Amino acid sequence: MTTILDDDLFKHAERVMGKVVVLTGGGNGIGKETAKTFAKYGAKVMIGDLDTIGGEATVAEIQANGGEAAFILCDVLNWDDQVALFDCAIERFGSVDIVVANAGLTERGDVCQGILHSKDGRPQPPPLLTLRVNLVGVFYTCDLALYHIKRTRTSNDLKAIVLLGSMASWQSIPRGPEYSASKHAVLGLMRSLHRVLEPEHIRLAVIHPWFADTKIVPTSVKLALAGIPLTPVPRIAGAIFCAATEPDPTTSGCAWVLPDDGPVFRLAREELTTGVYALINARAQRAQGVVQSIVLTFAFFRDIARIVGPGKIVVAFLAAAGALAVRRGFVKLPF
Repeated sequence: MTTILDDDLFKHAERVMGKVVVLTGGGNGIGKETAKTFAKYGAKVMIGDLDTIGGEATVAEIQANGGEAAFILCDVLNWDDQVALFDCAIERFGSVDIVVANAGLTERGDVCQGILHSKDGRPQPPPLLTLRVNLVGVFYTCDLALYHIKRTRTSNDLKAIVLLGSMASWQSIPRGPEYSASKHAVLGLMRSLHRVLEPEHIRLAVIHPWFADTKIVPTSVKLALAGIPLTPVPRIAGAIFCAATEPDPTTSGCAWVLPDDGPVFRLAREELTTGVYALINARAQRAQGVVQSIVLTFAFFRDIARIVGPGKIVVAFLAAAGALAVRRGFVKLPF
């Protein structure tokens, strides 16, 4: 685990000069601070949020400080709204380089607490709004991010997607099943996407802050945490910035953890392969090895068929099988 001090969070700040950042939930809190941070170092920021007053205020503050930014009303659960957000970024600024899926909700209802929603005496499904915003909305953002990043890129320059997890990605929150489940899922999403995006030179990260003094944290929780230091919002924004701009490819696909009011920690990918993870990963790698062998075998005979013709593929197969048998020692040649 690598400790990253505040001064090092902006070590590669020059990489964002002129880049286009699309950010959901930039009207307040972490999103607002993140938008201002990217703009401070020369990025053009496209903000989407349901909070029109807050979003426009963020843009006004950025512009007053000489930066470039724009805002559009966006409900992350509305696919068309998110499409419009990315279209607006392309129209205003010409590309999509960095995407921060920041918009999220805290626990909103009484799901899985033995309290049924009912209508006319009949049980009704819970709304699951927190789960949908924190997960479905993030999937929408990632899908559009990848489409536009791939479509507008011209070289292997800086491209990144940063997701917002939580300490709840690792630690359960009592009476917070939707929030806990959604943040565990965001970590899983990042880990799943990483191997696919690595060859395409698209950075990927998930940020895991402890409670911060933002609107997403209910007053009741803030009261319960009285006396316990909260994570500074500017440091969370710095972690997002650092995760997006770090040039070392081995730091992509990592978790960036802010467990208290201290420094940022980057958890290497290898640290998710110990303990029970090691058992699961060993089995997964064996399965992947089988699949890869099948894929390579298919590709081999496809190429042979193209070279010698479909009619001779059986002969080629027998020859290849014979060569393999000799190599493995199953068959000994008489010379």
